[in-house]
Amino acid sequence: MARAAAKKEGAAVMWFRNDLRVADNAALRAAVAGGRRVLAVFVLDRRGDWTPGAASLWWLHGSLAALAGELEKRGAALVLREGDAAAIIPELATAIGADEVHCGRAHEPGVRALDERVAAALAEGGRTLVHHRVATLHDIGAVRTKTGGGYGIYAPFARAERALGAPETPHPAPARIAAVADVTGDRLDDWKLRPTTPDWAGRMRETWTPGEAGGHARLERFLRDHLADYAEERDRPANADGTSMLSPHLHWGELSPNQVWHAASDAKAGRGAKAGREKFEGEVLWHDFAANVLWNDPALPDRPQRPSMGTIPWRRDPQVLRAWQQGRTGVPIVDAGMRQLWQIGWMHNRVRMITASFIIKHALVDWVDGEKWFWDTLVDADLATNAMSWQWVAGSGTDSAPFFRVFNPVSQSRKFDPAGAYIRAWVPELAGLSDRDVHAPHEASPDVVKGTGYPRPVVDLAEGRDRALEAFRRTRATREDA
Repeated sequence: MARAAAKKEGAAVMWFRNDLRVADNAALRAAVAGGRRVLAVFVLDRRGDWTPGAASLWWLHGSLAALAGELEKRGAALVLREGDAAAIIPELATAIGADEVHCGRAHEPGVRALDERVAAALAEGGRTLVHHRVATLHDIGAVRTKTGGGYGIYAPFARAERALGAPETPHPAPARIAAVADVTGDRLDDWKLRPTTPDWAGRMRETWTPGEAGGHARLERFLRDHLADYAEERDRPANADGTSMLSPHLHWGELSPNQVWHAASDAKAGRGAKAGREKFEGEVLWHDFAANVLWNDPALPDRPQRPSMGTIPWRRDPQVLRAWQQGRTGVPIVDAGMRQLWQIGWMHNRVRMITASFIIKHALVDWVDGEKWFWDTLVDADLATNAMSWQWVAGSGTDSAPFFRVFNPVSQSRKFDPAGAYIRAWVPELAGLSDRDVHAPHEASPDVVKGTGYPRPVVDLAEGRDRALEAFRRTRATREDA
C-alpha cells in the first residue's frame, strides 16, 4: 500500500544551487506542485576552475544551515552530498522514483556545462532536468537588441529591461513540503567550510548573518534607514550603511532580485527618496546586466573582451602583488580597502574601483590576478559581476572605463573620505595623523609616520601612471600598425 501511494503522488528532486531560499523560489514551487514528495539536495563540488573561494565557503556554511532550518520548519530535510552532480543527481532521482529534477537556471559557463551532463544522464533514465528563473529579474536572454543580439553596454540594457515592465511579484514560501524520507547525506560540519586554525573569520561573524532571514533583515533595515540617501551616500566608504550590503545575499540567492526590487518600490523612504530608489534599482539592473554579459560571453572571467587589450605587457611582480593583497602598499585608501576585504569578506564599491585601478594600472599587474584574489576573499564572489567589474577597470570590457582613465588613489581618498574616517577604521596605525596627512603620509614630513611601522609606497603613483599610459600607447600603436 505504501508503495502504491508513493507512486500515485509522485516525487521530485529540488536541486538547490545559488538560490538558497524557500520564498520566491520558482524551482522549489514547481517541485512541490501537486503535493509531490520532494527531495531537497545541495551538491558541493570543489574541483575545477572558479569553484567557491575560502570566504564564499565560510558564507555557504551559514547559508546552508539556515536553509536546512527553513526546510525543517516545513517538514523537509536538506540532503548534502559532495562530488560530481552529474553522477549524484541522477542517482538520487532514480532512488526516489522522481521523473523531474528542478533547479535554477545558471549563467556561469561551468554550471551550464554541468547541467548538460546532468540532463543527459537523467534522459537516459527517462527523466528531465527543468530550469527556472531564480537569479534575475527577467529570463536570461529576454533583454535583446533590435537585431536580436545581447547588449554589451549597460545603459541601453537598463533602459530595455525597464521597458519590459515591473518584474514578477514575489511568491511566498510553501507552507508545507511533503518530504522524501530515508535519504542520507553528509554532515555540514564534516565539510569543514569554516576556518579553525587560524580562525580568520572573527570580523565576518560580527558583520554578517548568512541566510534568508539575515538577508531580509538587512534589506528591511537599509530600505527603512538609508534608501532616501543612497544616491549621495553610496560613494562614502566610511559610511558602510550608505550601501545596502546585500550583494552576498543576492549572490547566494537568499534574496531574489524580484523581492529586492518590489521591496524598494514599496518602501516609504520619505521626501527626496526618488533619486535613491532609482539609483538602487540601477544597481539591481547592473546585477542582471552582468549575468547576461556572462551568458553571452562565457570567456568573460578569463579573457579580455577587447582582444587588443590582451597584448598589454603586464609586469610579474610577486612582491607588489603580495603587498596589495595584505594591505601594505603604503597607499592608505588602498590598504584600508584590502584590509576590509580580508577581515569581513567585503569591500565598499568605490574602494573596489580604487584598489583595482591601483594594482592594474599603477602596478601594471594583470587584472586576472586581482580578479582571482577577490574571488577567494569576497563573500559575494559572483563570477559575472566580479569578472565584468575587473574588466571595466582594466578597460578591456565592452562597457568599461578606458585604460587611460587612471584613478589617483590619493585624490579619490580626499574626495570621498575627506576626514580619513575609513582609513583610520582599517589602518589603525595611521589613526593619529591629521586629516591632511592621513591620505598620503609619505608626502608629509618623515616624522609623520615615524614609529607607526607604516610602509613607504611600493609604487610611485606618478611613475606608475606614466608607465601604464605608455603601455597602452604601445598596445594601440601595435594594433594600428597591424
